[in-house]
Parts: sequence; C-alpha cells; structure tokens
Amino acid sequence: MIQRIQTVYMIISALIMGALYYWFPLINDRAGNVIIDRNEPLVLGLIGGSVLLAVVSILNFKKRQLQFVLNRLNIILNFVLLGVFVYRSLTLSGETLVSEKGIGVLLPIISIVFLVMANKAVKRDEDLVKSADRLR
Repeated sequence: MIQRIQTVYMIISALIMGALYYWFPLINDRAGNVIIDRNEPLVLGLIGGSVLLAVVSILNFKKRQLQFVLNRLNIILNFVLLGVFVYRSLTLSGETLVSEKGIGVLLPIISIVFLVMANKAVKRDEDLVKSADRLR
C-alpha cells in the first residue's frame, strides 16, 4: 500500500534532500571563498545516499521492518551530513548568521523530522498488523 502517510513523509524527505543538492549548491563566506560545494565527494555521497535510502524505503512498502531500519539509517546519514555542515560552518571566521552560512544547512534537520514521523507511522502500522494477528 504505497498510499500510506509514511510514504508521503519519505517522499517529502527525498525531495528536501534533492532540493538541498539543486537549490543550495554551495555555501560561501564573506570573502567569496567556497566552504561547502555540492560536488565534494563527501557531501555528494551523503546527499545521494539519503535520497537513495528514501527511495528504496518507499519501494519496500510491504516490508515494514526493513522500511523502519532503512529510515533509521537515513536519519543517521542525515545527522552525519548535518555534522559535516556544522563543522564546516564553525571553521568559518566571522559572524554566525544562518543567512550568511546558507539556509541549506537547516534542510537535513527538516528531513530528519519527516523521517521520524514516517518511522512513527510505520510503527503504528506494524502494531496494527500485530493486533490483527492476535484476534485470529
């Protein structure tokens, strides 16, 4: 059943991470030096891995336990990406304005929120199936 609410949450998460790659491609400091570029192998791998895990999780809608695990891995991947962004932002000198560092730094947090909501919906479905099995 691909029309479940957790599928919508995972699609939103994948779209957010895709938007991070396309609309916020790099972060510059005041001098114009590139701090984070979308073509760096680490950033590209983490963003691509997050989108790939979300898509694979959506396609495994019949295997709720696997979907739950894939979402958890995606959350960990987003935390690593967020850590890379924060580390690179903290190595900048100057003010710590988010608008100066780039709004793209906040997108992994939004993606994590949607993945957590998807995991709660998967857990709710799993509990519903287990309760229906008890009644038989």
